[in-house]
Amino acid sequence: MKLLYHFSRIVFGAWFLYSGLAHFLIPGWQPMGSHQAAIDFTRALIDSGLFTWIKVIEVVLGIAMLANRFMPLTIVAMTPINIVICHWNFVLDPGVVEYTFGIFTIVFNTVLAWMWRGYFWQLLTFKGQADYSLSPGGTLRSRSQTLH
Repeated sequence: MKLLYHFSRIVFGAWFLYSGLAHFLIPGWQPMGSHQAAIDFTRALIDSGLFTWIKVIEVVLGIAMLANRFMPLTIVAMTPINIVICHWNFVLDPGVVEYTFGIFTIVFNTVLAWMWRGYFWQLLTFKGQADYSLSPGGTLRSRSQTLH
């Protein structure tokens, strides 16, 4: 499993880094798709300026994955982007290559999230307790550590 994790992290991190940097380094590189819905969607992202922010986030997440740092945060941050990537590949511009990229997106996400699953269970707390202190570490953190 460790080898699968590192393979997924490195390939996915390099993919994100390349995809993000290509937007800035190779003008006009961005694939627009072959179906009108994909072209319209991508054009709207580019024209609105949101696409540039997405690419900046991809660069940051790609670096974090390659460095194997901030992984729980990286996984959470890349999930909405990957949902859009899957939607684009499966719905807006379906095809063999697109399905392949969509499937790999799901597989890499699943592998990375599974390896860090221990950090995510507490996010499913139905009714928690807010920490109103100004302490950077919080007062709840020390209480939860004594419970384990």
